[in-house]
Amino acid sequence: MFIFIGIAVVIAGVMGGFMLHGGPPAVLLQWSEFLIIGGASIGSLLVGTPLPVLIRVMGNLALLFKGDQYTKAEYLNLLKSQFELFSIAQRDGLINIEAHIEKPEESSIFKKNSFFLHNHHALSFLCDSMKLMLGGGIAPHDLEALLDADLETHHEESASGPNLMSKLGDALPGLGIVAAVLGIVITMQAIDGPPAEIGEKVAAALVGTFLGILMSYGFVQPLANHMEILNQSEARYFECIKTGIVAFAKGNAPTVVVEFSRRVIFNEVRPSFTELESAIKEVRSSGSQAAQQAAA
Repeated sequence: MFIFIGIAVVIAGVMGGFMLHGGPPAVLLQWSEFLIIGGASIGSLLVGTPLPVLIRVMGNLALLFKGDQYTKAEYLNLLKSQFELFSIAQRDGLINIEAHIEKPEESSIFKKNSFFLHNHHALSFLCDSMKLMLGGGIAPHDLEALLDADLETHHEESASGPNLMSKLGDALPGLGIVAAVLGIVITMQAIDGPPAEIGEKVAAALVGTFLGILMSYGFVQPLANHMEILNQSEARYFECIKTGIVAFAKGNAPTVVVEFSRRVIFNEVRPSFTELESAIKEVRSSGSQAAQQAAA
C-alpha cells in the first residue's frame, strides 16, 4: 500500500513542480524516449542475469506489494509451534517428532500455523535440522555452525534480487543519457530548421535524461532498498528458528528455548514476555484437552 502512496507522491511532486513553473505535461510524453530507456533496461537485464536469478527477482518484486508478512502475530505462532514441537521431543523423546518433521504438511502442529507451513524455505530449514538431531551424533556447537552456513548461503542467494535492482538503478541515468544523445543526433540533422523545431527536438532529447534519473532515484533504487529490508525481515525469521533449535540442542527446557528465540526478534514485531507466556499456556491447555479426548 505504502509503495503505491510513495509512487504517487513522487509523481505528484515532480509533475506538480514542473507545472507550477509553467511546464506543459504533454511535453514529457516522449514515447520514443520511453522505448529507448525501457528496452535498453530490459535488454541489459536479460544479458546480465541468468534465468533462475531473473525469476527469483520477479518473485521478490511481487512480494514487495504484499508488504512485510513477518508480523508479531506470525512470530507468536512460530514460537508456539516451536514450544509444542520441543515439548513433545523433551517429554516423549525425539523419535516422537519424526512424523511431524517427515510429513510436515500432515502434522497437527504445523497445520495450526499456515504461514509457516506455506513458507517452504523456513519449513525445510526447521525439519531438516531436526532430522539431523534425530539421527544423533552432532554436537550443539557443530549444529550451530552448520545452521549458520545454511543461513549464510540462503541470505547470499536472497541478496541477488536487491543487488540486481540496485545495479539497474545505477545504470538508468546512463541509459537516459543514451536516449538524450540520440535525440541530439536527430537535432543536429535538423540544425538548419526553424528555432521552434530545433527547440522541440532538444526538449525531447532532454526528457531522456530526465526519465533515466527519475526512474533511478525515484523508483528503482527505493524498490531495491525496500526489497533489501524485506530480506532482512525474512533473515530474522530464520534466525529465530535457528536460535530455538540450537537452544534445544544444548538441553534447555522448551519454555527457555522459546525465550531464546523471542529475544532475537526485532523489537517492533517481538511479542512481549506476557504475550509469550499466555501463548504457552494456550498450547498447554489445548494439549491437555487433546490428551483427555484421546484417553476417552
